[in-house]
Amino acid sequence: MPATGNEDLAAVPTITFRREPEVGEVPEGSAAERRLRDLWESEPGWRGWLSTVDHKQIGLRYIVTAFCFLLLGGVEALIMRLQLARPNESLLTPDQYNQLFTMHGVTMIFLYALPVLSGFSNYLWPLMLGSRDMAFPRLNALSYWVFLFAGLFLYVSFPLGEAPNAGWFNYVPFASLEYNRGPNIDVYALGMVLLGISTTVGAANFVVTLFRMRADGMSINRLPIIVWGTLTASFANLFAVPSVSLAFFMLWMDRNVGTHFFDVSSDGRPMLWQHLFWMFAHPWVYVIVLPAMGIVSDALPTFCRRPIVAYAALAVSTVATMLVGFEVWIHHMFATGLPPLALAIFGAASMLISVPSAVAVFAWIATIWLGRPVFKTPFLYFAGFVLMFVVGGVSGVMTAAVPLDWQLTDTYFVVAHLHYVLLGINVFPVLGGITYWFPKFTGRLMNERFGKLTFWVVLIGFNVGFFPMHISGLLGMPRRIYTYPEGMGWDLSNMVTTVGSFVFGAGVLMFVANALISAWRGARAGANPWDGAGLEWSVSSPPPPYNFAVLPMIASRHPLWEDRLDEGGQRSSLTTGYLLHRGRETLGVSPLSGSADVILKMPEDTFTPFFLGLFSALFFVGLLVRSPAFVLAMTAACAAAIVVWLWPRRSLAQREPPPASARPSLATQDADATLPVGSAGEHSGGWWGVLTLVATEACLFGYLIFSYLYLGAQTHLAWPPGGMPKVGIGALNTGFLLLSSVFVWLAERFVRKRRKLTAIAAMLIAVALGIVFLLIQMKEWKDHPYGLTAHLYGSLYFTITGFHMAHVVVGLVVLVVMTLWIALGYLDERRTAPITIGGLYWHFVDVVWLFIFTTLYLSPFILRGR
Repeated sequence: MPATGNEDLAAVPTITFRREPEVGEVPEGSAAERRLRDLWESEPGWRGWLSTVDHKQIGLRYIVTAFCFLLLGGVEALIMRLQLARPNESLLTPDQYNQLFTMHGVTMIFLYALPVLSGFSNYLWPLMLGSRDMAFPRLNALSYWVFLFAGLFLYVSFPLGEAPNAGWFNYVPFASLEYNRGPNIDVYALGMVLLGISTTVGAANFVVTLFRMRADGMSINRLPIIVWGTLTASFANLFAVPSVSLAFFMLWMDRNVGTHFFDVSSDGRPMLWQHLFWMFAHPWVYVIVLPAMGIVSDALPTFCRRPIVAYAALAVSTVATMLVGFEVWIHHMFATGLPPLALAIFGAASMLISVPSAVAVFAWIATIWLGRPVFKTPFLYFAGFVLMFVVGGVSGVMTAAVPLDWQLTDTYFVVAHLHYVLLGINVFPVLGGITYWFPKFTGRLMNERFGKLTFWVVLIGFNVGFFPMHISGLLGMPRRIYTYPEGMGWDLSNMVTTVGSFVFGAGVLMFVANALISAWRGARAGANPWDGAGLEWSVSSPPPPYNFAVLPMIASRHPLWEDRLDEGGQRSSLTTGYLLHRGRETLGVSPLSGSADVILKMPEDTFTPFFLGLFSALFFVGLLVRSPAFVLAMTAACAAAIVVWLWPRRSLAQREPPPASARPSLATQDADATLPVGSAGEHSGGWWGVLTLVATEACLFGYLIFSYLYLGAQTHLAWPPGGMPKVGIGALNTGFLLLSSVFVWLAERFVRKRRKLTAIAAMLIAVALGIVFLLIQMKEWKDHPYGLTAHLYGSLYFTITGFHMAHVVVGLVVLVVMTLWIALGYLDERRTAPITIGGLYWHFVDVVWLFIFTTLYLSPFILRGR
């Protein structure tokens, strides 16, 4: 019967038979080891390069690609510094400077800072967690390809002279069609939406990996701090990225469709842009800081020869930093005329966020003070990071004081603060982290003497380049000016900044040269050249394709230091553990305790992520050039790629078992320890994946409803104009949609009870009810006396209901596919994961409509006292 093992998207069947997990050792070169290598190794050449789903290759691609963007952003910065080195310089025209500083900000913040950290986490997480791969290997590959294509999409406009030119903040009305008529802003808007897809997909992958893909015994109190940092950042991305994606999409609609979200002449509000942008951008600061802090927290103890001080407090402070960070987006809007109460509340919250940051600083200093530091190159970068963190944090606290913020807003003081926070706090951990894990990446060590020289060049260049910006700002130099007259008092500080920037750029080039030469000729490294305590150092350098021949069983946070720390209790088992070699397999664990509860089947290499990423990028190209035919063609191509991705494969039970020669003599656990293979429900990776999708989609609708309520509260016109919504029709339609959920729920129950025909009938009724909902909604659209572009309310009403209708259409397609699979026998009482997962999405679509119905249909009556 056609089916698959546990796959990495929602609509893929799973199998629920049980197996005794085999336990034993696998010597290198043995038959079992060769079989594992054959199972997990990608094909050589271009086929393997395009089709691989190996997290290690994807992680290195992220790091290398992000570093290329770092170099591009650095070149842009140096050209700007030449323009500003002296007064009245004419190297650049104003428009060229606008494009240059906008692309510099976009590159450093969106194309370098987060992707490079994603590269670290992609490479290291499975090794640190004792797993063989990420939760969704194919989504992992898709995330990279979309990131790469989004970066190329943004940069193709640069040589054409049509690059984004309104700053990375992209404030309206300057970014609106009235003041910026070229394609520059459309490139930025569509590129950011495309990049948001990559970020969201990657975030979901990290979250599910943490919950499900760990070694047996790795409970949450044994996680490395980098895992805490990346996990917190991933949750933030799931909740925050929809805000900025929605803002850019609404701006694109204003510019290309004729809506009025930010159009002042039609009662739109530019302040809505700032709210949506900073609801994303302030948490984003911590998204690109917390994983970097995790790098330091995990690697610094290696060179201090002791565990990190206050592990629990550091983990809690990581989460607390992000929680508070979500509450202080108005920190960036103090000069926009907000009420005094709002200024007081958000100013206090901005001060409060320094508390968890201080916990981290004290933990690092205490670790160094109480340890026995070894002054290797990575340690120098980590110590330099602590200094940069303090300088950036102090200047941030200064701008949290409202009166001072009013004086410093839009001056070079803010530019200096952003460079210390977004660049210094990121670059130093990244350079130190690459040096530290370079042996794991390549099997070779970077040159130590040249590495130390590079560090001092980077440290001096960074501070000489960016600290004088504080002084320029205090002297009143505005940001975003392309030149300035003599006699303003800014000449010396700008010249020093330019010199320091070139020194810093030279240091980065020295680091790149050291890495390239060392990868080719560096000293050979063993498995653990730094004597680290983490699980990633227990395997060879570089690791084999399967990571661990046997999956370890963990008993502490420091599995490689247990004997020297002598903390008592059990010891981790690193050479004897779960042997999973009947196909690509890894272990799934319970989310909190880390107890093994399932054997997960992992997908093979495939070209599908590459083509889906390519077609998605071309879809946005079609939107940019306004070609409906091309957009439809790419939509069909994306749909075809998704069908290929999701279509069931052969049943695991039908696959041939490994040959006898590949089965070493193993001891097995008793029968009570048998584990299900590719189980449904909470054992299914797809269930967790769709749960993260539901969370981020719920945020998207939440930001849409926020926009409706905010604009409705700000308008002085009748709301809604042209008559009240028809509550009766809306209520009837709501009933149809909710009833469809009941039949989807019944269909799942009938499948479990082997009532195939009844299940098909229930699914068909659910599909019919969904279609009735769409038809009534379309009739309601037609009956309205206004359209999408008539006025602000029309833009909001049709956008909100249109977004929901798009989700209903997707949900109906999922239900139709589920019906087909039931009819073909892909789903039965043992394989119910797809219908459970598809039902979860459909129920979400129905619940979202309840909020939309309340907002659009009921709230106008409530507000008018009816």
